[in-house]
Amino acid sequence: MGEPGQEEDQDQDVTGGKKVISRTFLSLSQITALSEQNEEEVQKSLEEFLNFKHLNTSLKEAILLDYYTAGFWWAKEMDFSLIQLSGFMDLLNFLLENLSDKHMSLGDNLKELGRAMAETGETDAESSGDLNFFSIEQAKAVIDYLNISLFKHYKLYEYLFHSPREELVTSNEGSDQEESDQGEEPCPEAESFEVDAVAGVTAEDQKSAEYEIPNEIIGNLEADINEKLQMQEAAYTSSTEKLKSPE
Repeated sequence: MGEPGQEEDQDQDVTGGKKVISRTFLSLSQITALSEQNEEEVQKSLEEFLNFKHLNTSLKEAILLDYYTAGFWWAKEMDFSLIQLSGFMDLLNFLLENLSDKHMSLGDNLKELGRAMAETGETDAESSGDLNFFSIEQAKAVIDYLNISLFKHYKLYEYLFHSPREELVTSNEGSDQEESDQGEEPCPEAESFEVDAVAGVTAEDQKSAEYEIPNEIIGNLEADINEKLQMQEAAYTSSTEKLKSPE
């Protein structure tokens, strides 16, 4: 994957603990610009940031643009702060790179998500992790979103990145078609990726891709978050009771 924001805004990565996600995907200035745009403008800006030049013929570029655009827009509608938006985009890219570059299995990638989420809700700077700026409820929402997006269609993304074909294309018309399509809207295949995005993936493969998610792992992640939430509530209740009690 590209590195559109790696060299900028490094100060936003400063935490006390060792980070699982070691690279900034988009700079804070890019995140700020995106936060002020509508969905169509976000898509155009991400196309520029990611240096996608062949959207009309490259299925991979079209699907990646849809992946990042949909993710950013979901996070924006969640009213995430700029730092939270930046962290969420880092997470989207981190998980996708695990799949594309490291050939990581679904189970292993879920474990990496768990590591990144390990310190969610902590306020101690010395123990804070990658995504400590998310509240418990926000972290649960992030996990739910990933479960219905990347993880649900993991096999299809694996095929997209690891197909033996050198380049997946949206048309077999050749370079003449590519030239004639300049200026048109990106290919519509990305909008129905879960149904027929990748040629050669059978209906059985698509069905298994949707139902292969190990729900017990997702459940364990959410159970850990719930446990932390209960501990925080108990600590808060104890603190308020002490305040009410006379010296």
